[in-house]
Amino acid sequence: MESVSCSAAAVRTGDMESQRDLSLVPERLQRREQERQLEMERRKQKRQNQEAEKENSHFFAATFARERAAVEELLERAESVERLEEAASRLQGLQKLLNDSVFFLAAYDLRQGQQALARLQAALDERRRELQPKKRFAFKTRRKDAASSTKVDAAPGIPPAVESLRDSPLPKKAEGDLGSSWVCGFSNLESQVLEKRASELHQRDVLLTELSNCTVKLYGNPNTLRLTRTHNCKLLCGPVSTSVFLEDCSDCVLAVACQQLRIHSTKDTRIFLQVTSRAIVEDCSGIQFAPYTWSYPEIDKDFESSGLDRSKNNWNDVDDFNWLARDMASPNWSILPEEERNIQWD
Repeated sequence: MESVSCSAAAVRTGDMESQRDLSLVPERLQRREQERQLEMERRKQKRQNQEAEKENSHFFAATFARERAAVEELLERAESVERLEEAASRLQGLQKLLNDSVFFLAAYDLRQGQQALARLQAALDERRRELQPKKRFAFKTRRKDAASSTKVDAAPGIPPAVESLRDSPLPKKAEGDLGSSWVCGFSNLESQVLEKRASELHQRDVLLTELSNCTVKLYGNPNTLRLTRTHNCKLLCGPVSTSVFLEDCSDCVLAVACQQLRIHSTKDTRIFLQVTSRAIVEDCSGIQFAPYTWSYPEIDKDFESSGLDRSKNNWNDVDDFNWLARDMASPNWSILPEEERNIQWD
């Protein structure tokens, strides 16, 4: 009897273990399916990124070639100061195009672009020297007034701005047009309140770089906004027609409205956002989002001028290029709690 009982108990134990093993099969299959789906999503995202980079590279190549040819033609026919100014402005536009494309360009293409810019800059400098007025020859004399008469000023037709044109995209302690008719902003400033009105930045590109402990107010409708290497700053900006780009920023508070937002290598920053597409974060941490709440007189007019749809706001719809798991929230960004959204903008 005892052997029969033992045999029965062994059978029951074996059945229980078999049932436990069978119950683990769906769990293993489910886990394996999740891993497979995640890997497929990674490959899809990688393929999409590669396609986007390819499209961007083609756009860059076509645009760069067209603008380079235009600058070369201007330099060849630069018989006046006005032509020289136009060539200098378009050359700076080429520099900006190259700067904005460094994230997706191959190293070879980047070097080729830099070399082309260097050649164009050298040609521009040469044409500038050729257009400078020649000093008149005069005999030396001991009379002071005669000696002073040998000094020749620049021709009145050459404005001082032409003499100061350089390839540098942003001089230190600079503000205003930054050497280009369509770029404005601030750079290398600390603990200041900075402001630009609508008439100063309408449909222009705004560049803010290397600011610390500053408050920046941009009233009106810029075309693009770029914020780089900025720490502990507050930025308030009217509606931007196209894109806003942040890079290497920390401990900032922003209020921006735009069509596209991309954030790279930024940490511990709060963004009050109005955006019509999906915001993108990459290599970031501690980013918090809330709806855009800044307001000022004539902001409705600026929204109308920008072409943004105020009824569409994807402020909480964010893609993190470093976090592809769909079943878990990204640890790199979050929604700013409502009790923390009471910001004193003024």
